[in-house]
Amino acid sequence: MIPGAPWGEDFDFVSAIRNLTTHYNRPMQPSRHSPLLKILAVSVLLTFPRSLPAKDFTKPSAQPAKSYSFHDDHTADKVAIAADPYNTRDKAKIFNLNYAEHDILPIFLVITNDGDRPISLASLRITLTTAGRAKLTPASADDILRRFSNPHQTTPLPIPIPQKKVKSGLNQKDRDEIATAQFAARAVEPHTTQSGFLFFDIADLTDPLEGAHLYVEGVNDAAGTELMYFEIALEK
Repeated sequence: MIPGAPWGEDFDFVSAIRNLTTHYNRPMQPSRHSPLLKILAVSVLLTFPRSLPAKDFTKPSAQPAKSYSFHDDHTADKVAIAADPYNTRDKAKIFNLNYAEHDILPIFLVITNDGDRPISLASLRITLTTAGRAKLTPASADDILRRFSNPHQTTPLPIPIPQKKVKSGLNQKDRDEIATAQFAARAVEPHTTQSGFLFFDIADLTDPLEGAHLYVEGVNDAAGTELMYFEIALEK
């Protein structure tokens, strides 16, 4: 208290200043439901991207091989094989992994057996031959994992050298996608179709599908006789 002050001797100067400061600052503190607070909350949410769980991969349903644009039909053997490249952004949406970003080309392989006896794929051999005469074979699951863990590695390790199990930054769902997607059939029963993806390392290739052909060998009939090779042109 200050003697002789115009506000009287009983006036508490310190309390008055505190009350005045509190009153002055109150409008600067928006309530929980104020529009300003809502705007700030939305801004914060937009600043940090939402982490959505990856969807489960579902392999596309295969149609009869003869219904695809790129196929080879051996009418005498009643076997047809088709190849459907997944080289566009729209088609690649079925995957969680971005294969194109890692120079990997997925091709959907479809084999239809219209005969009355099974055919064997145990000795299947597949080669993608480009217009520039490059010959590519499908990548294994470990090759794909290695590419995602080391994007700069384009040359596969020699087969005779023992290789440790590949470790990568992929989670289990991504690993499951690779395992589920790959073509793994060992036989095709009568009047059925088998399908799956082949993955090709296309690093350093500008347009791998231009003038390319997919060759499929090692398809054996029920007697163990190998059928004539299948040749599928991948460009109309």
